[in-house]
Amino acid sequence: MYHGDVVPGFPQHPHRGFETVTYVRQGLIDHSDSMGAAARYGRGDVQWLTAGGGVVHAEMFPLLDQGAPNPAELFQIWMNLPSVDKMAEPHFTMLWDDAIPRLRHVNADGHLAEVTIVAGVIGDLEPPNPPPHSWASRVDSDVAIWHIRIEPGGSWTLPAARSGDTIRTLYVFEGESLEIGDEHIGARTGASVRCDEPALLRSATGVEVLVLQGRPIGEPVAQYGPFVMNDRAGIEQAFSDYQRTGFGGWPWPVDGPVHGSDPHRFARRPDGTEERPAV
Repeated sequence: MYHGDVVPGFPQHPHRGFETVTYVRQGLIDHSDSMGAAARYGRGDVQWLTAGGGVVHAEMFPLLDQGAPNPAELFQIWMNLPSVDKMAEPHFTMLWDDAIPRLRHVNADGHLAEVTIVAGVIGDLEPPNPPPHSWASRVDSDVAIWHIRIEPGGSWTLPAARSGDTIRTLYVFEGESLEIGDEHIGARTGASVRCDEPALLRSATGVEVLVLQGRPIGEPVAQYGPFVMNDRAGIEQAFSDYQRTGFGGWPWPVDGPVHGSDPHRFARRPDGTEERPAV
């Protein structure tokens, strides 16, 4: 999984034509990129990176605790961009853990279900805005990224999608079984489910689920390695441009930078401005 020589992670590598949405459940990631930006994030944070016309970045896992394991657990979701935005300026947005809304539902038996809302509105709970060129920034895209945690005996009703052509997939990544109506999804299993009507989710033993949904962009997709374009010609152009320009070059002295021993999270923009989570 890892490619770092000294510190585990993913040293500098390019992307074009899509977005990465990185949701870190445990541990920290050190981000550095060809724009000169840097970040340390994790412990529930989300980084939403629009590669657009081309970005080079590194994702390293800093070994801050020298006397114990440094576990990391994350999801990285690749989200396509419409052709009109595939060559947009690169951009990243930080969704800090304290700013991400969570829905808590206690059923009639007193058991809890909690939904972390990374993207997609649930009732009056709305997450921070995605990057401006993201497919998710369009209301009619019906994009949702929800992390559902159901305690033993808990339940929650998954709302119907907004559009009839929305595609919804559920991934059971913790726990033994998820009940959806009369159906069951087993451990470490993904399933495409109907989303034209609400669906009751239940678990007798406890479960964690990742919900991914959205309307199709409706364009051809060509993917090769780190590039996602509309056709083979676009892929070949991406390789040519990267070999010729390096997507702006790499401003860091090493291929896999780490950002010191201070565990505090931050994001530093290309213009030098810095932001930190509230807690």
